[in-house]
Amino acid sequence: MSSRPVKSPSPQRRILSLWFPRLGAERLLRAEPALAEAALVTVSEIGNLRQLAATTALAETQGLSRGQALSEAMVICPDLITRPADPGREAALLSALRRWAGKFSPWVAEQTPEGLMVDLTGCAHLFGGEGNLFDQVHQDCADLGLSVCAGIADTAGAAWALARYAGGGGLAQGRSGDAIDQEARATRSRARKRHWVKGGAAPQAKVSGGGVTRIAPPGGTRQAIGPLPIAALRVEPEVTAGLARLGLRRIDDVLGLPRAGLARRFGRALTWRLDQALGVEPEPISPAAAPLHFAVRLSLPDPIGLEDDILAGLDRMLPVLCDKLRAKARGARRVRLEVARVDGDRQVIEIGLARPADRPDKLRPLFAMKLGDIDAGFGIDQLRLVAHVTEPLHTATHKGGLIAAEEASQRRGDSDQMADLIARLGARVGLEAIRRARPADSHVPEKTAVPLAAAWSQPEPPGTWPKPARPRPLTLFRPEPVTAPDSADVPRAFRWRGRAFETLNATGPERIAPEWWLDDPDWRSGVRDYWRVVTQDGARLWLYYAHGGLNSGGWFAHGDFG
Repeated sequence: MSSRPVKSPSPQRRILSLWFPRLGAERLLRAEPALAEAALVTVSEIGNLRQLAATTALAETQGLSRGQALSEAMVICPDLITRPADPGREAALLSALRRWAGKFSPWVAEQTPEGLMVDLTGCAHLFGGEGNLFDQVHQDCADLGLSVCAGIADTAGAAWALARYAGGGGLAQGRSGDAIDQEARATRSRARKRHWVKGGAAPQAKVSGGGVTRIAPPGGTRQAIGPLPIAALRVEPEVTAGLARLGLRRIDDVLGLPRAGLARRFGRALTWRLDQALGVEPEPISPAAAPLHFAVRLSLPDPIGLEDDILAGLDRMLPVLCDKLRAKARGARRVRLEVARVDGDRQVIEIGLARPADRPDKLRPLFAMKLGDIDAGFGIDQLRLVAHVTEPLHTATHKGGLIAAEEASQRRGDSDQMADLIARLGARVGLEAIRRARPADSHVPEKTAVPLAAAWSQPEPPGTWPKPARPRPLTLFRPEPVTAPDSADVPRAFRWRGRAFETLNATGPERIAPEWWLDDPDWRSGVRDYWRVVTQDGARLWLYYAHGGLNSGGWFAHGDFG
């Protein structure tokens, strides 16, 4: 007999779905506990419709539900307190909950805007079984002040359906009275039989203050999701409505129908979602990668207070930080130095770079310029360096002949020097104050260039600036009135900025019309005829005569050729 080792069977896949139906409103309750005694909702705008995005439990007892029009909600509850929905902060809270759910399994994925999907395969026994794990989930969410509905099954689609629709819809459809946790205690046993009447054992149910939890037994996915509504398959509302018109309202009603006919009439998405829920079609759970974090800390045995000592600490920390950046092919755009004083005070200085950098010699001079802003007090006992804004940094490879390589190297050197100059100036006046011009597609003189932040934009390659049809002045300013006869002919004498001028010669006119599709207040004076005027005392001005429109016309000065 051969002694071939016996391969152990792989564990049954088990998926936990967590749904936080009141996430947006309860986030506000966590920030403003005083609102707990009031009916609070968040409001979102879709087109011209303002509707409820999230509600608190107290607001639901007043008859309010998510998706309801705000005008209708105000009639039902005149004392309603509203706050605008903040998808960004709600997404940040969901990311924090994803990190919390990592205590149950390392495989946690976000399902925006209000859900998490956890692969519990081989993990539930660490908490004493799935029932105890659910108790821990609800206890943690109660401590966090969050409502949660959960479901567990063999597939992600089935777990999602149980979390949102088991028990007559739970919190998904508002306080309809159909969910088991809303019924009287004496009727719950009959209600459980009413909701689960077909095929095999009913899934286990756990009822808590945070919602309803459903656990489908291993291998019982079909029986668990069969009595649920079609919407539990994550299909479009139009598909659900179309099936309802045919009398098909539950998943059981479509399980036995020919797939070809369903796909032909309602689209491939219906059968695809059905196969995902039953496990025929794979649906992997991809956890989010850990966020990149680049930081170095230096604890000092004795307090320091001199700038040279801080620079010595930076000389030890910057190479380590840059090694971490290079290991991930990243470059720092903003770096923060945090100093902790012995009296508990913390001070921060921050530098910005015009180009991602991963070399200490690019960062050290910028910090040296700002060390004078630090008040060491009775001494500094800890330094912390954080690159909190980074960008991918790719190695540039230049191919071609020797001359092409030398030109590319020269261009790269010039751009590096410009980036260093922008960073040094930005350390003094702020990177946002340094701007460069970018050509724009417009025939209006003042709109032929747009200012951009120099640190966050690339310079235009040589020769790419469009050449104007006529010469343009070196200095362009807002139109200023000129005292001259109201005639389209170039005046022989005129006054501007309190001075008298006599025309020596003039070149023109160049007619420029306003952009008719825009209402620019500076161009309400109508069509302009531009002239290059040279005066007797040598001034070279750019004058124009406005023919009049919504505003009166006349002569104006628009630029100086220098």
